[in-house]
Amino acid sequence: MAAAPGSLHTVLGAGPAGTSVAVELARRGHAVRLVDRAGSGEPLDGIERASGDVGTVEGALAAIEGADVVYHCVNVAYHLQVDVMPGIQEAVLGAVARTGARLVVLDTLYPYGETHGEVMTEDTPWRATTAKGKMRAALDENYLTAHREGRAKVALGRSADFVGPRVLNSTLGGAVFPAALTGGEVLALGDIDLKHSYTSILDVARGLAVLGENPSGDGRVWHLPTAPARTTREIFTVLGNLVGHPLQTVAMDEPHAFGPFDETFMNSYAELFYQHTEPQIMDSTAFQREFGVEPTPIETTLKETLEWYRGFLASQAKG
Repeated sequence: MAAAPGSLHTVLGAGPAGTSVAVELARRGHAVRLVDRAGSGEPLDGIERASGDVGTVEGALAAIEGADVVYHCVNVAYHLQVDVMPGIQEAVLGAVARTGARLVVLDTLYPYGETHGEVMTEDTPWRATTAKGKMRAALDENYLTAHREGRAKVALGRSADFVGPRVLNSTLGGAVFPAALTGGEVLALGDIDLKHSYTSILDVARGLAVLGENPSGDGRVWHLPTAPARTTREIFTVLGNLVGHPLQTVAMDEPHAFGPFDETFMNSYAELFYQHTEPQIMDSTAFQREFGVEPTPIETTLKETLEWYRGFLASQAKG
């Protein structure tokens, strides 16, 4: 039985994913609370913004008060994730265990580790060897165990690399679209002739909203709707056609600071650079069949993202 429109849905984390989820939920007719530390940001129709710290159970309880469904889209600085994310999980899980709210978690592909080009499905073994991959796998096992033991009602939605409006810190984000629009150097990582899945941030939002509305999806991992993998070079070609000129592409064969990614970030990201030296192919067929939600074609996503970046760059130019 789907959650009824009008029930309170609380989104934790107001980055690109959390904000997009909140907008999608409001569009679907739900009462929505969007929580982050600041409790401020762009005004969004139908969305209550609130400040909160979900690093403790007490803070998480205050943030989710009255919520029927909670969406965990919280992230922290990349180099702090291994130390900080487990504590946030403990607090959020503890809070929903007390209130009975259902929990929908935005997840990553990191638990799979190196796949050597194998297509990733929900049945792919978790073979992570990196610190972040093992941390994410441990978190996911904790979520699923909490569900199996009846302590919480949890669904996990995994995404490939984000692309779309509001997405800056992605390999298909702030190092690509501004330069594509202005004729500058478009920076990429690794071998751009390998297939690589990118998930529209709007499909992330739709997918998590569907999980939030459908308790039938609880207790397992789902791959959120993701367009068929293309090589990054193919994506750059499509992008060049959309902006009216070929892109000036510079691909880096090892991790170092570039675009929106500073040295601290890239030093922390280095252990995951395998994602750019082997194909990263994610399959979301199971979700599509179960819930009837198809991914947005990559061409459409690129058009939407270019439109958003045009407005973003214009606003930046105005100061």
